[in-house]
Parts: sequence; C-alpha cells; structure tokens
Amino acid sequence: MTPTSPLTRSAQILRLSQRRFDVLVIGGGITGAGIARDAARRGLDVALVERDDFASGTSSRSSRLVHGGVRYLEHGYLRLVFESSHERRVLLRIAPHLVRPLRFTWPVYAGSRMSRWKLQAGLLLYDLLALFRNVAPHHGLNADGISAAEPMLETRGLRGGAQYFDAATDDARLTLATLLDAAMAGATILNHAEVTGLRLADGQARGVDVTERVGGRTMAISASCIVNATGPWTDRVRHMESPDAPSALLGTKGVHIAVPASRVGNRGAVTLLGLDGRVMFVLPGGTCSIIGTTDTPTSEMPEQVRASRADVAYLLESANRAFPAAKLTADDVIAAWAGIRPLIAKGNTGDPSAASREHAVETGPLGVVTVTGGKLTTYRVIARDVVAVVFRALGRRAPRDRTDQLPLAGGDVRDFDAELAAARAATGADDIAARLVQAYGGAWHHVWARAQDDPALGTRLAKGLPFIGAEVVHAVEAELACTLADVLVRRLHLAFEVRDQGASVAPRVAALMAPLLGWTDRGVELALMDYAREIQRVFTIEP
Repeated sequence: MTPTSPLTRSAQILRLSQRRFDVLVIGGGITGAGIARDAARRGLDVALVERDDFASGTSSRSSRLVHGGVRYLEHGYLRLVFESSHERRVLLRIAPHLVRPLRFTWPVYAGSRMSRWKLQAGLLLYDLLALFRNVAPHHGLNADGISAAEPMLETRGLRGGAQYFDAATDDARLTLATLLDAAMAGATILNHAEVTGLRLADGQARGVDVTERVGGRTMAISASCIVNATGPWTDRVRHMESPDAPSALLGTKGVHIAVPASRVGNRGAVTLLGLDGRVMFVLPGGTCSIIGTTDTPTSEMPEQVRASRADVAYLLESANRAFPAAKLTADDVIAAWAGIRPLIAKGNTGDPSAASREHAVETGPLGVVTVTGGKLTTYRVIARDVVAVVFRALGRRAPRDRTDQLPLAGGDVRDFDAELAAARAATGADDIAARLVQAYGGAWHHVWARAQDDPALGTRLAKGLPFIGAEVVHAVEAELACTLADVLVRRLHLAFEVRDQGASVAPRVAALMAPLLGWTDRGVELALMDYAREIQRVFTIEP
C-alpha cells in the first residue's frame, strides 16, 4: 500500500483469512496502533483487529494532549515525566500536523495549595527533565502578566503564576495516522472485527476466531504470537486465556465537556486547580472550549461509561470560579463525554490522581502478551517494550527501532506554513485550510482533490465548522470508515462540536457514504438508527 492507494476492507479481510502472521494485535486504540506500527516497521508480518472502530474507546475521549505530565511531579513520577517529555519531542517531529505546541497559563491564587514558589520549582524541574529542550522554557508571571495573558481569569486573590509549553493533538487521528503508517509498512488492519475466542496449538494460543461485524462473516486468523492491547477491555481477553485471572486494571473515569469558546473567553490553554484541588484544564477546541478532566474510580463497563450530572456540575463550577464572567450552566454544554483510563491495578489504590501511569507487559499461561497501563503520550515507548517481548517469543533478534525517525502518515511536512498557504489558496477559506492541513498533513492535497472533481464535496457539512464532504469520501475510501460514527465521531470529531452531536448532518453524510458502501435505502435508514443509538451511548449525561 502507498499513501494514496485505497485501503479496502475486502482486501484486509482476504489477507487476514489466508495468511499466517508473526503477530496479531487485538485492540485498535493508540497502544495497539503503536505496537502494530513498531512491529511492521521492524519487518514482522503484522495483523491488527479492533472490535469497534479504531480509537473508539479511551483513545478518542482524552484531553487531546501530548504532555510531559507536569501534574505527575507532585507524586514523584520523575522517570515518567522524563520519558513523556522525550516522547513529546518525538511526536512533534514525526507528526507535526497532528501534534502542535500549546502554551499553558497557570494562575496562582491566595490560599491555593499550589504557591508561586512551588509552581516555579515544579516547572523548573519540568524543564530540567525535558533537558531544556521543550518548545520554550517556562517563565513566571506576576498578577498583571497573568491577566494580560488571560484577561477573563478571576483577578480577586490572583498572586501571579507562570506559562509553560506542552502540545495539543487530535487523539483519534493520531491513532489513525499510526495505523495507516503500519499499513504502509505492510500490516493488515481491520476495524469492526471482534475476537470471540483463542485458537490453541501445542498448548499455546496460535490464533483467534473473529466475527467481522459489518458483514457478519466469521474467520480464523493464525499468528505465532498474540498481543492483548485492548485497554479497558484487557481483562475480557485475559479471561479467554485464563478465566480465573485476577483483574489487571484499575479503571478511572475521565470526563470532559465542550462549551462555547465565546462564553469562556480563554485565549489559550489554562491549567487550573478544580474545586477539590485536582489539576484540570480549560483548552482551546475550535469553536469550543474543552473543560476537563475528572479522575474518579469506576467499575463501569467501557461501553456504558458516561458523564454524570455531578461530573458536569463539578467541571462547570470549577470553570466558573476561574472565569467568573462565563456564568456557565448545564444549558451551555454542547457535548459531554467520558473515557476510562486503564491503569495498572497492582500497587494502585486510593487516590486515582496519584495512581501510576506506568505500563506493564506480561505473558500469560497460553503465551498471550498483555500490556496494561500507560498513557497516550508514551504509546511509542509502550509499543517498543511489547515488541521486544514479541521478538523474544518468536526466537528472533529484534532490529533497531526506527519509529522515532519515520514520520507518521501525513507527517512528511517540510514547511507547515507553506502548506497552509497553499491550502488557503486552494480552498479560499482559512478555517477549512487549517483543518485539512492539521488533520491530513501532506496528504491534504488528496482530500481536496476529491472536491475539485466534485465541487459539492468542497462545501461545509455544518455551518460555521470547517468539515467538508470530501473528508467523508476520503474516510471511507482511504481510512476504513464504514459507519456514521466512524466518520462523525472519530475521523472528523464533528459530533463533539455541535449540540445535536451531528444528528442533523448525518443524513447528508449517509448519502455520501451510501454509494461507496453499497447501502440501499433501508441500509441508510439502519445506519441513521445506529448513529442515533451511538451518540446517545457516548454523549448522554446520566442523572
């Protein structure tokens, strides 16, 4: 496959059913994607299957940050911060379209548990652990400086603060770009393909049974090594191997809300202490401001986890305290969503905010390699550790890891400003140009070419938002999208930015997808019904 060739579902299914792979990865979130890319780039014959859509779990419900983990310093996780800072630099280099520098302002108020000197000391250590190779060093600000940077912040009791840098990303598209690069390196990837059981040979797991959920077909996939990278669903796969295995996970729920950016008035990213003293953020998100996150223990199933009214009230009240003119209420919430952080259970008890974000790799009794824990920023490191175990299981010597040097799909952008200028000239709209370049990088030309062939595809899907019809066609033909949620929730993130979560846009999107996927009128009707259920499942706020 090349960056411009079709990635067809039928071809992936055929390869999965006919070949024996070196390694099969179960799970298409950021961790599984990283493992597939690393293994494929080192020459292994790789397959990856995902029960739902790529990034449909935690990997599309994060804070959309690639960060060094400044809040982990309080708990002494210095090695994790060092590692995260290094990985942030790597991702800024190999995915410049998807991972972009973001300036944070951190105000300090009288009576806060975070004094100015403590904040300055922490951010100095933060820069030190980044080997002073952050985008720019932090700098302290007095109260006037904080107000100049973020004029809408509360001024009563303001003592000053600081500014520092991390990075913003599109979490779902970062996952997808990693998978597309894995496919370009020869990996076979398939979404909506559920593993229903393990296949054994000589007392070891040497394959899986899979139900392809779009067409309802079943198949057996053979592989010499199987990796369980299913995040919050890790224990389900572990129990296929060992029904009595204790839980490997500590689940914590993280909730975010999107509100109109004009109501909040934040100019950039703001780091705050919430009502209970936990670190949280107010982040720029296009026409929205994103407020989050919570961090509470949960035993909910990943499919059912949602934001609650209490979660939303906590975030609104915390934001209103910092931005008093906003006067946000529940009616201002455009979207609310929740994800489960799959933290390591062993040794993690009590305060979920203090729980380790480290990862662990272990091999089960039937030879399945399971990875638990970790965070989005360090997914490439997690992948490297897993692939080392895979090579040992295969009895082969591992070639050098080069994933820190090779750009992700679309990441071969030499001059970002030049690409933006070219996109503006082509599209005639600044926001559409920025959207195309930031989402697709150097591949934006291929997306826009569809609009040149059919001008109707160059029109906006929703008023005031930069998403266009050409992206829908591209998602189906080049990114394995096959449901409305695949497109509107993950490929475009449009569902997060409109009050009806894209329900009014869905019929037009379905009309674009129908001829590409062979949907009949009844098929379109079913697709719309499925989408209504999906947005209710993901975005409903529980009592």
